[in-house]
Amino acid sequence: MFLKCGLISEAHDLFGKIPARNLTSWDTMIVGLAENGYGEDAVDVFTEFKRTGGRPDGQMFLGVLYACCTLCDINEGMLHFESMSKVYGIAPSVDHYVGVVKMWGSTGYLDEAFEFIENMPVKPSVEVWETLMNLCRIHGNLETGDLCADIVALLDPSRPSVESKTGLVPVNPSDHVIAEKKKKYLGQKSLGLQNKVQEYRAGDTSHTDSDKIHAHLKMLSALMKESGYLPELRCALHDVDDESKAATLLTHSEKLACIYGLLSSPARSQMRIIKNLRSCVDCHNAFKLISKIVGRRIISRDAKRWHHFEEGVCSCGEFW
Repeated sequence: MFLKCGLISEAHDLFGKIPARNLTSWDTMIVGLAENGYGEDAVDVFTEFKRTGGRPDGQMFLGVLYACCTLCDINEGMLHFESMSKVYGIAPSVDHYVGVVKMWGSTGYLDEAFEFIENMPVKPSVEVWETLMNLCRIHGNLETGDLCADIVALLDPSRPSVESKTGLVPVNPSDHVIAEKKKKYLGQKSLGLQNKVQEYRAGDTSHTDSDKIHAHLKMLSALMKESGYLPELRCALHDVDDESKAATLLTHSEKLACIYGLLSSPARSQMRIIKNLRSCVDCHNAFKLISKIVGRRIISRDAKRWHHFEEGVCSCGEFW
């Protein structure tokens, strides 16, 4: 529970107090640390587990692969992946192959990720190709991204869907969400304050303090630009001019939730924000700068993982 809420210190304390740890407790700790961006800690716990004479399972290796991804340590990650079958007799699942593709692709080795998929001993699933497709969008490799999108569409005509594109750079400039369907997938962000949950949607003006929130947002945006912030206009899925795109990005749900948190909580206190979709590159960049400008730790959970922003740095190491 602590790890799912991003409470790393509390999770460490509780884990240390467990008198007799079973495989599930080790799995939970390793995977949870990796998902929160604490890759080095996750690998250390894995090493500690092996010293006890324990035999890892497939779930534990998922956490280790994720940890190596956050550490950009492909060599160690591949050693662990190969040891699964060679040392422990564990047949890699689809999730393990996805983990390796993420490990290669997140660090920018998209061609190597593609080659890995082509050389898989089993037929690559739609999840594997969709993972590489999304990574290509993040890194701006439109050619390989288009190819992966075509393969995904052949394997499963229901994909690539609106959900798989949300928060990512569109493969083609004409990739727009159909108006009738768009409302269903609008970004939604929840902010926990004083045991209450505040909910926001992109462009939300319904809050009683909306004027104050948007005014503070503009002020903070000016400070961000002074610190080098440039809007990621490619994240705006609208066929409008650049100024309108920048204005749209500024009112993404997580930014609104963040500003309300700044206005409604004690200075220097920690904030926790949860989003129902994947965070876009622009919001991720903005949160890094905001954490440095206001001197706060911002913990954000999107559809994929936890992000701990502090002093201009995110725990994910830019891979999510």
